[in-house]
Amino acid sequence: MRIHTTVLAALAALAVLALTPAPPAARATGADAGGRPGDVVSSAPTAFRTQPGVATATKAWRIAYRSTTATGRPDVVSGTVIVPDDRRQGPRPLVTWGIGAVGLADGCAVSGRFPQGTVREAQLIHLALRRGWAVAVTDYEGLGTPGDHTYTVGRSAGHAVLDAARAAQRLPGAGLSPDAPVGVVGYSQGGQAAGWAAELHASYAPELRLKGTVAGGVPADLPTTLAHNDGGAGAGLALMALAGQDAAFPELRLDSYLNDRGRGHVDFMKRNCVPLSTVARLFRHRSEVTVRDPLAGPAWQLALRESSLGTRSPDRPVHLYQGVADELIPYQVGAALRDRWCALGAPVEWRHYPLDHVDTALAGIPIALDWLAARLADEPTRGTCA
Repeated sequence: MRIHTTVLAALAALAVLALTPAPPAARATGADAGGRPGDVVSSAPTAFRTQPGVATATKAWRIAYRSTTATGRPDVVSGTVIVPDDRRQGPRPLVTWGIGAVGLADGCAVSGRFPQGTVREAQLIHLALRRGWAVAVTDYEGLGTPGDHTYTVGRSAGHAVLDAARAAQRLPGAGLSPDAPVGVVGYSQGGQAAGWAAELHASYAPELRLKGTVAGGVPADLPTTLAHNDGGAGAGLALMALAGQDAAFPELRLDSYLNDRGRGHVDFMKRNCVPLSTVARLFRHRSEVTVRDPLAGPAWQLALRESSLGTRSPDRPVHLYQGVADELIPYQVGAALRDRWCALGAPVEWRHYPLDHVDTALAGIPIALDWLAARLADEPTRGTCA
């Protein structure tokens, strides 16, 4: 009952997100100065709050750490490491958390917003902390660090999530063991990041003792997802996705496809944060902001396919969930990812809810965290694949 009460409180937090960007993090540099992915470049004490002015029983650090771009170049990403202040002895599980969409401006990075208590997912993260788990939350590439945010670029996000776990384990003072079990959690943009982390674990970060991945509301097929949102509630997020792809692959030359109105909207997005309603009301159809359709071009089609999930099998169990009435991520996108992973032999537990995007996140997280707790405790699972 207490968990469900907290989730209901989180609904209010999800519905009210501050419009003003937080002050950006100090710029971390030195991506080419050597070091390993996951090495901590800088750290400073911070605070984790689930609502303004209310402390939590945690210790937290705002960090910058080394990671890898989608094209294999070294970069530096910011994030937050949060540890329950519970006097626990011995190793504790670590969850690396992929946050949902917050925007394109540096000040939208959640590492700068946690102290303010204005992060919409903070109450959901707190559910994991209340279980005694440490949590590492990445800001992703280009939020609070040099460059533009590579929103919806799957490989970059997967690297950032895995390297956040490495950084948390290497952070002096956090007391986290490299031998402790690790879980991955993410929903929406974070679901894409979590899915990519699951697929990349074996090749990119095999030393992490990954036990399972929770991924919900996953935009696993970007062409289908963008087509679904043309003229819909997620029209603004679809344009944000194009800007994110362009940030990772500047040869796409998004600017050459946009009209003056479209360039103005992208500029607005790069200076502001979600909420979704503000972004979506700017326009409805892609044709209103372009002079020609980027999705019709082969370079764009290739780039979007590069972020597709389901071409390789996760090497650890996955809990995958999706809303049947999701207005942003079509139900069939989640179901198709389930089918692809099952066909590849991954142990997938699938759940669906008769709810929209946000309500599915809230309804699904308690069950998902129960599932993850069993994986972190080495309880076996066969999944629900036929």
